[in-house]
Amino acid sequence: MSSEGFEKKIDPKMLELLVCPLTKGVLVYDREHSELISKKAKLAYPVREGVPILLASEARSLE
Repeated sequence: MSSEGFEKKIDPKMLELLVCPLTKGVLVYDREHSELISKKAKLAYPVREGVPILLASEARSLE
């Protein structure tokens, strides 16, 4: 199943509660890339099969 099939299962209320594990700042969901973006940390955390992976080692640098 594509990541698009799982996007609909991401609970918006859950996204409101999640914060960047490094900065404790707001995360913004990028639906197109299935990532949670931390502008403060300049990192993009992947969302795999509807599950946010909030590990710095798994995040992509935005720089």
